[in-house]
Amino acid sequence: MKIVRPKTLEDNLKESIKAIRSQTKLKPKIAIILGSGLGEFAETISSSTVIDTQSIPHYPHSSVEGHKGRLIFGKIGKVKLLAFQGRVHFYETGNIETILYPIRVAHALGIKTLVVTNAAGGINKQFTPGDLMLITDHINLTFENPFIDQNKSATSHQLYDKPMQNLIKASAQEESIPIREGIYCGIKGPSYETAAEVQMIRFFGADAVGMSTVNEVSLANAFGMRVGGISCITNLSTGILDQKLSHKEVTEIANLVKGPFGQLLRAIIVKLGNKF
Repeated sequence: MKIVRPKTLEDNLKESIKAIRSQTKLKPKIAIILGSGLGEFAETISSSTVIDTQSIPHYPHSSVEGHKGRLIFGKIGKVKLLAFQGRVHFYETGNIETILYPIRVAHALGIKTLVVTNAAGGINKQFTPGDLMLITDHINLTFENPFIDQNKSATSHQLYDKPMQNLIKASAQEESIPIREGIYCGIKGPSYETAAEVQMIRFFGADAVGMSTVNEVSLANAFGMRVGGISCITNLSTGILDQKLSHKEVTEIANLVKGPFGQLLRAIIVKLGNKF
């Protein structure tokens, strides 16, 4: 009797990469993850091949509004780019591997530089909805370990590459787009934070809070990728303004800033193509 060996994560990745390679020959070194309500930037990518994630074996599928679930291979100017249009959140599956899988795919595809974006609630009282914030560091309050059961750990205390931070700031200045700087705090969700939790997170030193990014960035850093991050402040967190929070508000504000946000991302990608 033939014994069938259970598939490993490595087996699944090979099948995913094979399916992707069968649909595109482009081999970019730069990738961008587009967060809640920010996916429209992907429509500006030229010479693009669009791959629905549902056509990729073992790839996780998003169920959240504003996350289409597509991989887009193409170019910004002359720079080859892979855009992840949408992401899966921990609260959708309760399985950290589903949020890490796109990073594993990016690494297997040869990505060396990663730009992560997200929608976040403002903790810093100086922020206003519509602000863009350069992520200088993060606080992981998901209490998940992206390195569990692996012979891998974070390779640098500087998770967000300093030269990339400088490049992002220079791009914003050249495009006359105001950009804040601050620390992002990641939580599991899906509930928005209570006023007391917001006070705690501010005490910890965070300027913005959201439900993604931290574990993705940690793994990407461990894979040796240069990582840069930008948050779109789509709302002020509970206790800062006396109003009810909703995902609709998040997507509406993200939609309002899509012009300058897209302009900044294009400038960043072009600079990355010349620098790295």
